[in-house]
Amino acid sequence: MTTLSSVQLEIGGMTCAACANRVERSLNKLPGVSASVNYATEKATVTPAPDADGASSADLAALIAAVEKAGYTATPVAPPTEPRASMSPDAGASDPLAAARQRLAIVVALTVPVLLLSMVPVLQFPNWQWLVLALAAPVAVWGAWPFHRAAVVNARHGAATMDTLISTGVAAAFLWSLYALFFGEAGMTGMVMDLQLFGNPDAGAHEIYLEVAAAVTAFMLTGRYLEAKAKRASGEALRALLELAATDAAVLRDGGEVRIPAAQLVVGDRFVVRPGDTIATDGLVRDGATAIDTSVMTGESVPVEIGVDTRVVGGTVNVGPGVIVVEATRVGADTELARLGRLVEEAQTGKARVQRLADRVSGIFVPVVMVLSLVALLGWLLVGGTVEQAFTAAVTTLIIACPCALGLATPTALLVGTGRGSQLGILIRGPEVLEQTRRVDTVVLDKTGTLTSGRMSVTAIDPAAGVAEASLLGRAAAAESGSVHPVAAAIIAAAREAGVAAPESEGFQAHDGAGVSAVVDGSAVAVGRAGWLAETWSVEIPDAALASITDRESAGMTVVAVVIDGQFAGSLAIADAVRPEATATIERLRALGLEPVLLTGDNAGAAERVAAELGIDDVRAGVTPVGKLDTIRALQADGRVVAMVGDGVNDAAALAAADLGIAMGSGTDAAMAASDLTIVSGDLALVPDAIRLARRTLRTIVGNLFWAFGYNTAAIPVAMLGLLSPVLAALAMAVSSLFVLGNSLRLRGFAPHR
Repeated sequence: MTTLSSVQLEIGGMTCAACANRVERSLNKLPGVSASVNYATEKATVTPAPDADGASSADLAALIAAVEKAGYTATPVAPPTEPRASMSPDAGASDPLAAARQRLAIVVALTVPVLLLSMVPVLQFPNWQWLVLALAAPVAVWGAWPFHRAAVVNARHGAATMDTLISTGVAAAFLWSLYALFFGEAGMTGMVMDLQLFGNPDAGAHEIYLEVAAAVTAFMLTGRYLEAKAKRASGEALRALLELAATDAAVLRDGGEVRIPAAQLVVGDRFVVRPGDTIATDGLVRDGATAIDTSVMTGESVPVEIGVDTRVVGGTVNVGPGVIVVEATRVGADTELARLGRLVEEAQTGKARVQRLADRVSGIFVPVVMVLSLVALLGWLLVGGTVEQAFTAAVTTLIIACPCALGLATPTALLVGTGRGSQLGILIRGPEVLEQTRRVDTVVLDKTGTLTSGRMSVTAIDPAAGVAEASLLGRAAAAESGSVHPVAAAIIAAAREAGVAAPESEGFQAHDGAGVSAVVDGSAVAVGRAGWLAETWSVEIPDAALASITDRESAGMTVVAVVIDGQFAGSLAIADAVRPEATATIERLRALGLEPVLLTGDNAGAAERVAAELGIDDVRAGVTPVGKLDTIRALQADGRVVAMVGDGVNDAAALAAADLGIAMGSGTDAAMAASDLTIVSGDLALVPDAIRLARRTLRTIVGNLFWAFGYNTAAIPVAMLGLLSPVLAALAMAVSSLFVLGNSLRLRGFAPHR
């Protein structure tokens, strides 16, 4: 027997939250097992408890057997360090989403002519009903098979869900139509389904319900397909994180370099990282110095200068000019990147997704309808009606209760709402997301790349007395022209935007972690840290200039001094500038009832500078990715419903754990995959509009569901009394569906704030 300490299982075959509860109960019945099943991620997390001897009494085979006994499938989840190819959704078995799309396409192609022939009398040629039967039979049997299978599984466990009602209604409509065609008068040549205002209990064997069976199947498959597409995205966050890892590494062996897959690195290996390379795994720098972009882990836009004995993290990038040699200290599942991947997955698994409103109501609605159908059957028999009359009333009750409009309520509103959102650059993950927007009261915003541009830019130019601002900027840009450092890029960009032509330079030298020097127009120019210039170049910097530099650095800016021919010529302040739309966005978020919180991995000075400019009181700086996740959970523990807005890999776990995750499309794939809403354009001003659109779409869905259930509830008594004409019932269902569609189409008029 293979024992285990903890395991995750991929659960297949679940169609609603009731299925997740059933699998969870089956697993928890095993001795010494504690299990939690999440319907949104389709995963079960199992933690066996050790027995008196310290060994687990459960094994993987027993867990899988318990899930299969409950009527579902289970496979172990691959660890987060699997190679990328194995993480692909196309690897292995056929794509279930493609199969669902194919099933839906075939069902829709068959259903359209069924509806036209059944609802438009002028199209009803002699014996048209037999063509309708040929078209509807595959829909009612093969197309609706997922609902029939789920209904059987539910029945075996004494439960009834929306699948039960769909399956029962489709089966009842189809089987009664067969009876009417083969044993009644509906199969006669010249049969026409004309519109009658009132029903006739004796007409049960004269009419067919094939259009009802086909339409309900098509509508419900549409809803399930949209839901499956939303679920597919739940695994993208982990894949996006793994994409950040280096694929290979140049390892030093036998006096030379050998390139091997990063997955084959072991602790103690030394590998070379050149400019532009991604560091393959966590380690210590043993030789060289450079600057690395750590925004993957910290979100801070300013590269970090590193040297010998500096710790580095896998997934960060060498953006400096230096070549370093790193000794691997952690590999595989032990790295920070893999740990962050586990945090994202755990946050998604633990995220309490609100069950769809239709599923919640169906827990009561479905059993009630079944009982009312039985009451109609017995009632007609007790008052002396014929068996045909009783059965007609019972079947009509089931059919009229079929959620035709209900099948459209969520997917149509979601299609229109998400379609309008995509036109505005807003992507909505799925219907579960919408339910969160209504209750959100706190919005946590990342700084770098969200409230700020995420790019270094020159924010202040302070020339010394007698030095022209353009001359200072031009000579600094010329000296920096040979550097690839982001600070250099910011200075060169500032000169270009100001229309200042940078003179020719020669003799460029980069001084690791300090600055650069070059000869510009015959003058010796040095640009770098004030302390380095004072010590190495013996430059005297005025006290007023030093005080200004100190103040700016305490506010989180990077300040470089410029020396020309040994004389201090001025300084340039470089910082991540606040987005121009940020202030108005914060005001609009407050107007929506959301309290802003600034959360960043950047230093306190930079965070306070941005917060002061935007008027945000709650500031939390220097926070790690784990700390961001902890902050979200702490706010939730205080009773707040939290929205998180971010763009970086370091935000992914927090985005996944937040009640509503909003990612900026200008950010990383990992952040967008872990989020619920994505602002494709990266325009911060669209964040309040995204929340408004999501809330309005939710209101539309709730209104659609209310109408759909209200229609069913009002029509059921009429059906029980045998007063409902089958054609009129079908027409009423069509009108109900059209109302739902029209209500959803109103979302096309949603306009962003101007």
